[in-house]
Amino acid sequence: LIILLCLFYLFLYFLGLNLCSFLTFLSDFRIVPTRLQLFEYESVQFTCEGFNVPAGWKVRNFKEFVPKCSNGTLTSTVKCTIDYAFTSDSGEYWCEGGGGERSNTVNITVTAGSVILESPVLPVKEGNNVTLSCRKKITVSNLTADFYKDGLLMGSSSTGEMIIHSVSKSDEGLYKCKISGAGESAESWLAVRGVCSLSQ
Repeated sequence: LIILLCLFYLFLYFLGLNLCSFLTFLSDFRIVPTRLQLFEYESVQFTCEGFNVPAGWKVRNFKEFVPKCSNGTLTSTVKCTIDYAFTSDSGEYWCEGGGGERSNTVNITVTAGSVILESPVLPVKEGNNVTLSCRKKITVSNLTADFYKDGLLMGSSSTGEMIIHSVSKSDEGLYKCKISGAGESAESWLAVRGVCSLSQ
């Protein structure tokens, strides 16, 4: 095992990469949605990044490949849009190459309710600020919303927004919001990535 690890580091060294760069390279194969939560009949766009594969790529969920989200051409970044989403479109999505390459997964929630939570679609770097927004289907001003993490009340905001300053790994979790008289959103996972400081 030690010999294999040494060979692996030598391989990275000759490529001019350190371990952090290698992990970043791997994370470049990913699916990026425009949002994690949306109201029924709204649109959501997916971007497949880093899939420079001869057999093309497809976006799929747990049920099927999304028919309009596929491409047979050689390209590294492609976008596709579901123009009118239904509640049945909720679930996990990922990008898949023709040779079996697979990205990370994202969980999309399409709701017929009145409230959604807008949160980062990608992991947030430690130390950055994060804004959570509680959105009502019928837009109103002076919106008071309660925000929850892992089922526990974090606080309330009269603007419908909450800022988490200088996030850390302890801020990872499931977030949702609630508007009195309108309902509550589904939960979305907030991921926080550490600052990589490994050297060659």
